[in-house]
Amino acid sequence: MEIAQIILMLAIVFILSKTLSRVVAKFGVPGLIGEIILGVVLANLVIGDFNIAEALNLRDGDEGHDVLEVFSELGVVFLLFMVGLETRVHDLTSVGKAAFLVAFMGVIVPFVVGFAYVTFLGDGEFYHSMFMGAAMVATSVGITARVIKDMGLMDVKESRIIIGAAVIDDILGMIVLAIVSGMAKTGEIDFVDVIKVTLIAVAFVLIVLFLAGKIVPAIHQKWKDYNAAKIEQDPNFLPYRFNMFIIAIAVCLVFAYLAEFAGLATIIGSFLGGMLFAEYAWDWKLEEKFENLSTFFVSFFFVYVGMNVELEIFFDKPSLFITAAVVIILACLTKYIGCALGAKIAEPHIEGSSLNIIGCGMMPRGEVGIIVALIGTKIMVDEGSAVSPEMYAIIVLMCIATTIIAPPILSILYRKKYKTDYVVSDQDKL
Repeated sequence: MEIAQIILMLAIVFILSKTLSRVVAKFGVPGLIGEIILGVVLANLVIGDFNIAEALNLRDGDEGHDVLEVFSELGVVFLLFMVGLETRVHDLTSVGKAAFLVAFMGVIVPFVVGFAYVTFLGDGEFYHSMFMGAAMVATSVGITARVIKDMGLMDVKESRIIIGAAVIDDILGMIVLAIVSGMAKTGEIDFVDVIKVTLIAVAFVLIVLFLAGKIVPAIHQKWKDYNAAKIEQDPNFLPYRFNMFIIAIAVCLVFAYLAEFAGLATIIGSFLGGMLFAEYAWDWKLEEKFENLSTFFVSFFFVYVGMNVELEIFFDKPSLFITAAVVIILACLTKYIGCALGAKIAEPHIEGSSLNIIGCGMMPRGEVGIIVALIGTKIMVDEGSAVSPEMYAIIVLMCIATTIIAPPILSILYRKKYKTDYVVSDQDKL
């Protein structure tokens, strides 16, 4: 395939993805849903003898498909790096007991229920159960944060607990994913291996937390002191300015590789790499610059996610619609119950209205649950992939549903308690 054809394919996919993203956003639906829908259409639409995937060279095994897969991988790496940029160590240490218990119970309850559902009511395959539990654990707080911000309620108690818990949830979710994917890659259920993967994941997190919380601020302060001293000696001294964007990209890619090398997922490394810069991301304008970079690559990721959904599976097995509905209900209930329970344990006298807000605010799985599922499809075990095509399609539907369901309910709950005006607008998207 010539480079011109690849460029044309990328241009068509990118333009269509952004167009459809904008269209669905007009209806108050997160833009990523439109990009996923485009992927589903590209992979499954056949009109007579015309196959759109074949026309764009996007069938599995085609060069265009391989290029799109690489772009999607880069997209998810940059996406998780941006999440890390918003995860400051100070936020982890200042949110208090309530946020920690909300996050902890919001991880334990969904994982146990997701694992048990596939084990006892599903196909019973161990790795399928593990990845279903890991996907149920995920929380994407991007949509929730947008709702809270637009309502001007970032400083109220429930909002602070939700945002703080989401930060901790990201860390716990990365550890769960590291353990699950590590076990699946070895193809063995070995207690020693579980401990090994857990220790690697925890050590990785702790080292980054130490670097981000102590070493990076110390280096930053010493550099400021050095420049201040030089200016005092020579008023005409011009401090050298590092291009932190270039350094951040290098760290993002290196950390992604190191995580993969250590037997973890690349997104764990990119997420933790982002945390290194979180304290000064605003000063260095990294969020703005990475937003521009990720806007391009992340679109290909969500299109690729949709392309992996095989609609024929649902037509061949209509009962999967019922399974998907059950999983969606369980996903909503487990986050709501787990997070509300954590808040109640932390603060026994907390109001019921606050529990409703906290439980609903942690519901959206968004892109995080999808990423977990996609990683599982690429890990091969004895019985096939760690996430089957049927299970992948169900998890994607679950993530889409929870991302759409939670914001309107949350806005109603907030309005009911704080009497504020809020409507879902076409800007409410990830």
